[in-house]
Amino acid sequence: MRTLAVALALSVCAAAATTNTTAVTFNKQVLPIMQKRCQDCHRPGEVAPMSLLTYQDARPWAKAIRQAVLTKKMPPWFADPAYGHFSNDRTLSQAEIDTIISWVDGGAKEGDPKDAPAPRTFVEGWNIGKPDLVLQMPNAFHVPATGVIEYQYVILPTNLKEDKWILAAEVRPNRSVMHHVITSIREPGSKWMADMQPGVVFVPPKGSRAGQLDGGLSGYVPGQALPPAGSPRRATLLKAGSDIVFQLHYTPNGTPVDDQTKIGIIFAKEPPNERLMGGNSAAYRFAIPPGDSNFEVDGTSTVAYDSYLYSMMPHAHLRGKSFEYRIVRPDGTSETVLKVPHYDFHWQLTYYLEKPIFLPKGTKVEVTAHFDNSANNVNNPDPTKEIHWGEQTFEEMMMGYFSVVVDPKDAPADNGRRRQASVQSELPARLASAQ
Repeated sequence: MRTLAVALALSVCAAAATTNTTAVTFNKQVLPIMQKRCQDCHRPGEVAPMSLLTYQDARPWAKAIRQAVLTKKMPPWFADPAYGHFSNDRTLSQAEIDTIISWVDGGAKEGDPKDAPAPRTFVEGWNIGKPDLVLQMPNAFHVPATGVIEYQYVILPTNLKEDKWILAAEVRPNRSVMHHVITSIREPGSKWMADMQPGVVFVPPKGSRAGQLDGGLSGYVPGQALPPAGSPRRATLLKAGSDIVFQLHYTPNGTPVDDQTKIGIIFAKEPPNERLMGGNSAAYRFAIPPGDSNFEVDGTSTVAYDSYLYSMMPHAHLRGKSFEYRIVRPDGTSETVLKVPHYDFHWQLTYYLEKPIFLPKGTKVEVTAHFDNSANNVNNPDPTKEIHWGEQTFEEMMMGYFSVVVDPKDAPADNGRRRQASVQSELPARLASAQ
């Protein structure tokens, strides 16, 4: 018996020693996860409310971090894993979740500083790295504390003397009052808003074409994540003498502030093998009945040339509930390429395919969205009203943005800006008669 007792005691000691040796610490096991999954947003000057660069930053938030990863609230990611694989998937693996929970449950220990990986390096004020060109509104726009502000526009000349290929771009607004920024390239000789003075913020005349921005470059929406590191083979053409046009949608937050939005651009070192272009399977005419918790809206567009589907970005306002993207090829075969069962207005993500999907000429990109206009929707401004398309957040939109890559020689000479020549929007008859 004594021998057995000694053996058991030794076993317990050995187990304890093993536990102590393998205890999860911030520096050894947790910081690498933070660097990979969290620090793009959780650092000074970025969208997250606190930094997670160091143990001293993270320790006060340990319990909140545990809850966020356990419930999968963070990192935000809404794609149904049954459809598509995405290169910017933020989802934590179960092993990563278990590691963070074990760290918190074990006392959130710091560990040996020697175990910590080298800190990530960031370019202050930019996620894409140091831009080759920065264009900023020359004068700040004053956003009042309250009220509804019409879409504002500003034209920024690039003053480029030669054609350039854009590898990456990033828009930086005052996030506290910005609902979105859409950018577009205005090529030399264009008559689009030709009477508007560059650098001056303005509201276009009623009935003008100003609203037809195509999102030719990076824009800004709440919770936006930038794409993975750009491929030197894939870029967007910026012709010499072009201008960049901002569409600015401000939403006052109760405090008067100023905004001076800027865009940073990184150029490719050589012409790419693939050209990046945009499309939109949108619906502009619909009527969401008061109290309807699952109203369906469809949009379709047809790709006018062989291309590869690269990314998708669903966009709605506060009543947006879900999105689904499907491709229907000319031979009749179809495939669901993205499902977002729980759309979140506060985290409008773009989903970048891990492997772009070939779209033969004539392929349809179909998008179905659902809207919750009921009192059960805590974000709903007014469930008693019938809702139509509109620019303000208390109205609604159904935008099925996507991007494709094409061979540069197959791309339209005008960058697809004649009502997006690359994608002909179609409005289903039943939606056209909805009003």
